Amino acid sequence: MSEPPTPLDDLLGQLDLETVEQDIFRGTTGRPTLVPRVFGGQVAAQALVAAGRTVPGDRLAHSLHSYFLRPGDPEVPIVYTVDRIRDGRSFATRRVVAVQHGQPIFHLSASFQTYEEGLEHQEPMPPAPDPVTLPTAAEMLPQYADHLGGPDIMELILKARGAVDLRYAEEPPFASMGEPREPKSQVWFRTNGKLADDPLLHLCLATYVSDMTLLDSVLLAHGRGGWAVGDVVGASLDHAMWFHRPFRADEWLLYDQESPTSQGGRGLARGRIFTQDGRLAVSVIQEGVVRVPRG
Repeated sequence: MSEPPTPLDDLLGQLDLETVEQDIFRGTTGRPTLVPRVFGGQVAAQALVAAGRTVPGDRLAHSLHSYFLRPGDPEVPIVYTVDRIRDGRSFATRRVVAVQHGQPIFHLSASFQTYEEGLEHQEPMPPAPDPVTLPTAAEMLPQYADHLGGPDIMELILKARGAVDLRYAEEPPFASMGEPREPKSQVWFRTNGKLADDPLLHLCLATYVSDMTLLDSVLLAHGRGGWAVGDVVGASLDHAMWFHRPFRADEWLLYDQESPTSQGGRGLARGRIFTQDGRLAVSVIQEGVVRVPRG
């Protein structure tokens, strides 16, 4: 008797897009969410898969820039159309449009490069606790069930993050609602299971996770508990990533995040993803809608 699929199996299945015809792909949805829309990290990861399917295997994504245009419908598949913008000697550029119900919901541009040697420097990795000393989500969230609106919402959050072992280095925003803190946060993450040795897959998993907690730093500055608590209304507007050095998404990665500003119903957050041995692997910037609900 075969084992039931794990949450990671389900996520990998969603990232294994169906080829409809040349440069057109279809992806499934289905991740549990607190709001009636597709998780933005899933759409971005699937779009990067679609783009990567159209470039030679020796070229890896080094950057992506994307816009979230409309909420995705979690009840229907998403169709991804890839435009081959340019194929140069070292770089390739792709544009991807995600469509549901005949309308674009997401737009991504990604650039791919063949490996080459070059000048090297990086910022040092900031101090952070050892991830194995931190509580898992299953260990941490039950103590905040009342903050989150009850055990049902807590369980939905656990299911939504079931494919990823994500551990907060400090208390999450919903733990200190009403108490402004420095707009900085750290989480360690890795997939809940081993991944194949496909570099594109590891980039896509990091893209998926990068949208989970980045705007938390905006909330911290204002003592807001977050989307699950309901004291803010938010959504990702745009998302950019730069992939600097090789990494594995099934090994511990430190996501160091901060927010330099919020204004006009929008908040800006930036993050750096480091490998456990201190290599700067990814840089991330995102702007999102962050609004206080009207009474």
